[in-house]
Amino acid sequence: MKKAEQEDITVTSRKESLDMEVIMEFMNRHSYWATDRDRDTMQKAIDNSLCFGIFYGSEMAGFARAVTDYATMYYLCDVFIRPDMQGKGLGKKLIQAVLDSPELKGLYGILLTRDAHDLYKKFGFSNEPEALERFMIKRDWNY
Repeated sequence: MKKAEQEDITVTSRKESLDMEVIMEFMNRHSYWATDRDRDTMQKAIDNSLCFGIFYGSEMAGFARAVTDYATMYYLCDVFIRPDMQGKGLGKKLIQAVLDSPELKGLYGILLTRDAHDLYKKFGFSNEPEALERFMIKRDWNY
């Protein structure tokens, strides 16, 4: 049995349980996508998204955010496991909990990743060549 299966692991979508210090530490120091994101922007993003925190014992170990209309689709973003908590299977548990959430069941999901393709493929995400031809992006943010 893996260590993660033996420990107290909890995933919650209760925003009041999230540790903003852990989130900001990761975003600003360890992410490649949000190193300049400020606390107010992150708080607004959390307020307007379906969010998940994974806890290893009493410590917040990771986070995921889904931007959704709750009817047709969601965009999975800001997914992380703290560097000191990696290697315990927490990323898989977090993604599984997100995908099992009743709010997202049956919806079309999209995400962008630079380095976690293998993880997301295990959960049914794929990078289809024809999708790249249809996918467009407009960058108007300053973080």
